[in-house]
Amino acid sequence: MPSRTLLTSASLSDAALLTHTEQGRDRPLLVWAPGPGVRMVSSAVLGGGIGERQWVINAQVPPGYDRLDPVAHLRDLAAGAGLVGAGVGFMTAASVADRCHAEDGGVRAVVTAGIGVRGWAAAPGEGGVAIPRPGTINIIVSLPVPLTDAALVNAVATATEAKVQALVELGADASGTPTDAVCVAAPSPTGSAAEPFAGPRSLWGARLARAVHAATRAACADLIAAEAAKPADGPPPVTYASIASL
Repeated sequence: MPSRTLLTSASLSDAALLTHTEQGRDRPLLVWAPGPGVRMVSSAVLGGGIGERQWVINAQVPPGYDRLDPVAHLRDLAAGAGLVGAGVGFMTAASVADRCHAEDGGVRAVVTAGIGVRGWAAAPGEGGVAIPRPGTINIIVSLPVPLTDAALVNAVATATEAKVQALVELGADASGTPTDAVCVAAPSPTGSAAEPFAGPRSLWGARLARAVHAATRAACADLIAAEAAKPADGPPPVTYASIASL
C-alpha cells in the first residue's frame, strides 16, 4: 500500500508521486487531489463518466498485470493514500515516474506513456475486452474554468486529437494504444456560468490541445526514438498505409 497521507492540491502540476507495493516491489503512484468542487469526465477504469470527483490516481503496475479486479485494486490504493470520496483511477505498466507536464494559458496536462502496444484505431479485425496492459498513454488535464457536459465530452475529443497529432509528428504511425485513457477536470459550474465549447478552435479547447500535445510529445519522444534505433524484429507493424490498402 502507498504511504498513508492526506494530499490536497488545486494545481495538477503539484500532483504527488507516492509508492505502492505490487509483487514484492515498490512502484510509483501519482496522486492529484484537488478536493471537492471539481467535475471530471473520464474513460478510466475507476470513476469513468461525468461527475463530481475529488481525486485522480495513476498507478504503475507490473508488465503482464493479470488481476481481474482492477476497480477494487484502485480503490484499495486510493484508500491507502488517505483519499476519500469519489475519484478517478488509472493503471499503466508504463513509467509513472517519467510523467511529463505541460501548461498553456492556465490549462495543465500530465501524460504518462508506454507505446510498445500501439496501432491505428480503425485497424482490421474484431475487438475485445480491454484489460490494462503495457503500452498505455494516460492523459490528465485540468482547466481553470467550468465546462458544460457537452464541452467536457468535447474536451476529451480535443485531447485525443492532440495526442494523435503528437504521435504522428513523432513518426509513430499510430493513433494510440488499445488501452489509452483520459481524464479532464474543471471547476463545478455555479449557476449558468460554464464554457459551452472545448473544440480545438475554441479558446479553452485550443489551450487544452496545445498542453496535451506538448505533454504527449515530451512523454513519447524518447520512447519512439529508442524504438527506432532497435533492429527490426518480427512482422511489420500495422500502419495507416497497410490498413488503407486492404
